[in-house]
Amino acid sequence: MNVIPICASAGITGFESPAADYLQLPLSLDELLVEHPSATFIGRAQGRSMEGVGIFDGDILIVDRHVSVADHDVIVANFNGEFVCKIIDVRQRRLLSATSGYPPIWIGGDDQFSVEGVVVRSIRCHRASRLLEA
Repeated sequence: MNVIPICASAGITGFESPAADYLQLPLSLDELLVEHPSATFIGRAQGRSMEGVGIFDGDILIVDRHVSVADHDVIVANFNGEFVCKIIDVRQRRLLSATSGYPPIWIGGDDQFSVEGVVVRSIRCHRASRLLEA
């Protein structure tokens, strides 16, 4: 894969020809984004509750089931039959949003709860993809 090293900042007025400094790197997006292929699934974020950690409505989530859950990880969980993406507070047994205005969700003894995996990456598409439209 050819990588064009472009450092962009606000107020760009122009930059060199992208062809001037191609770097040849042995880079695979599969290897970069997915560490445990057999334990990884991809989901799509819905809603605004995780914007505080950079996850926006429509973002692609790469979720790894192989990674051990740590306190305050961003996870995907099944909470009472609904898939949710939240920050897990292991010590207090609650799910937290990353944006103000969303109350914590307490995980009680009567709740059905399972961690489906840890969100290890998120991807934002700046143009619609026909693969995601289906």
